[in-house]
Amino acid sequence: MAVRATVTRFPIDLEALEESGLPWGVTVSPFAAKDENGSPPVYGSEGHLLPRCENCWGYYNTYCEQEQWAWTCSLCGTLNGLSSQAVSRYSLPESCPENISSFIDLEMPMEESEEMQARPVYVAAVDLASSEEFLELVKSALLAALEALGPGSLFGLATFSHKIGLYDVQGPIPVVKNVFIPHDADGTVSVELQDVMPLSSFLAPVDTCKDRIASALETLRPTTSWERTSGASQGLDGVLMGGRGFGSAMEALFNYLGSEYGNTFALARVFAFLSGAPDIGAGQLDTRRYGEQYASRREDADRALLPEQTPFYKDLAAVAVQSGVCVDIFAVTNEYTDLASLKFLSIESGGSLFLYTSTDDSTLPQDMYRMLSRPYAFNCVLKLRTSSEFQPSHSYGHFFPDPQYENVQHIICCDSFATYAYDFEFASNVGFSRHTSELPMLQIAFQYTVVVPSDELANAGSNSTTRAKHSLKRRLRIRTLQFGVGHSINEIYDCVDSEVVLSLLVHKVILASLEQGVREGRMLLHDWLVILTAQYNDACKLIQSGHGGSTGVHIDVAFSQCPQLQPLPRLVFALLRNPLLRLHEEGVHPDHRIYLQCLFSALEPSSLNRAVYPLLTSYASPDKQAYPRHSLSRAALITSGSPIFFLDAFTNLIVFYASTADPSLPFPPPQDCLLRTTINKLKQERCIMPKLSFIKGGQDDATAFENYLIEEQDVEGSGFTSVMGFVSFLEEINQSTLEYMK
Repeated sequence: MAVRATVTRFPIDLEALEESGLPWGVTVSPFAAKDENGSPPVYGSEGHLLPRCENCWGYYNTYCEQEQWAWTCSLCGTLNGLSSQAVSRYSLPESCPENISSFIDLEMPMEESEEMQARPVYVAAVDLASSEEFLELVKSALLAALEALGPGSLFGLATFSHKIGLYDVQGPIPVVKNVFIPHDADGTVSVELQDVMPLSSFLAPVDTCKDRIASALETLRPTTSWERTSGASQGLDGVLMGGRGFGSAMEALFNYLGSEYGNTFALARVFAFLSGAPDIGAGQLDTRRYGEQYASRREDADRALLPEQTPFYKDLAAVAVQSGVCVDIFAVTNEYTDLASLKFLSIESGGSLFLYTSTDDSTLPQDMYRMLSRPYAFNCVLKLRTSSEFQPSHSYGHFFPDPQYENVQHIICCDSFATYAYDFEFASNVGFSRHTSELPMLQIAFQYTVVVPSDELANAGSNSTTRAKHSLKRRLRIRTLQFGVGHSINEIYDCVDSEVVLSLLVHKVILASLEQGVREGRMLLHDWLVILTAQYNDACKLIQSGHGGSTGVHIDVAFSQCPQLQPLPRLVFALLRNPLLRLHEEGVHPDHRIYLQCLFSALEPSSLNRAVYPLLTSYASPDKQAYPRHSLSRAALITSGSPIFFLDAFTNLIVFYASTADPSLPFPPPQDCLLRTTINKLKQERCIMPKLSFIKGGQDDATAFENYLIEEQDVEGSGFTSVMGFVSFLEEINQSTLEYMK
């Protein structure tokens, strides 16, 4: 569980918080195997015996003061009694994880009914209203997935178009049974899928049926244009619709799987492969809104295209959760698919949303393999508690809040990369005490379930029936942290973590974009930097007036006296240049924007920092690094004189050979060199597979690389005066800060 704060010393009171101009909060990656310093938790059992505070329900931890029969809660200061059982346990303090470390992971008891042999269930739902290329890509992705699935997993193959297809692959040849999808928007599938094919025939054990599943995948063909025409409806204005009944198919599938939730499986994962927008049956989407000319009506296209056009998929996500299903959506299309409406199905059910604009260079098979190879927790509950002086004000991330309890979030499926964020506020005007030794405390409790292969797996003599069995383990992970207090503005500025500040800013601007449009999101970000610059200059007393009034006023926009704040202007500039916040008229596809919103709002701070402001390094040769970091400008390329540049933009990795590079340097770099080792290490560590490209300057088209050299690019499109490049952007911030301070 990695926890990072925007400032490691908290502001002492509301006045200090406002004076700093900084967001105050933390990011939490609850299922990360280690903490932010690389230390693992101390593991133990009997989590249900951990003492809890009678007042705030916080858990006993190493920061609590303990007497023989009582303990004082480190969060709220309440004195609590200890049971005789706890007293005897704590007479040997070194034997209990909660007395050894403030980061613990304890096993919880489960009822026998809960500890049933739950097998991991995976279902692929494949769009047949698609192309041969799309299906070839999906086949390779599913073959990769089959390699990653653990022993004992069950796998089901379903297809959808103007009908739903269910595959039984357990016999010598695959059998498919079809159900037609009603075309009207409120039409649901009239038959229960259970009556079409029993779930036990649909879900095949991967151990014994891998080859048969592969054979079934080979039989997948796109629906012919004739089938689509006969199966299609006369759409709006008499236009023929393509016949992709995605919403109806998902609804029927969840009900089908839901019948065995808590019996055959504890969590089912559905992989939905889409090649376009759903256009028949329940949940059909009207994609014509993308073609409308908003500019001519003086409307903000970004405000019109970012909200969902139907609540159907948000409601369907609730059905998925009730059925124990987590949905991952893989959209492979360059057409408008309205991910703004579809995204809820994945993010609210604990899944992921992936967008690939072409089948040619798609990393879908690698992403599938990677996603299924890493451990994940499910049915998770995340609770954040604080000491009494402050409290969480907002929470951000892909979870759904508990309807009853405050600051309790439910996460259906959580992997080690998933990250959530919280904003803090003071509980009263008093703030933290200046004189007592009591420091701000934070406790994060994360209860989760994992599927573990049964102990029989370890026995070499186990037969195949016991091999397939899995059991569930419920665990409780607790992290208690103590923070310092900044008694002056300089103390606060000295302990800023700019990556976490960026994380909170990104969450805030995404929220502002969704509620008020992208222009509003841009203005919020711009104004925040202006206010921070003003507060910093005021605090550091850097404003010097020249002779003759305001003409000589100097504002330090580069935060030259505070290294911790120095990355922020560049990060804000880069974020304003990012497709996340560029305007519709600049050619940003609304689906790409939604994909970035979903990706960025789940990334941990360092990854997000890389995605917003890529890292450019240079190499003297494939085996020798020249400089570890350059600014993203052409000037940096020219002045460095290095022949090879490597750009890491998180989702893309680019190796660029300058046109002046010595022709004897091997291109592309050989497999056993330092540069390749660096690339391979980065690929291993990423939550998604970055796309790797090699460009030879002077011969290949270098546009893909040059687009990342943002510091000489225009930040225009913001409604602010037209400015060129980062230097002019700082001049504009300088002017705005002067006006703000007047």
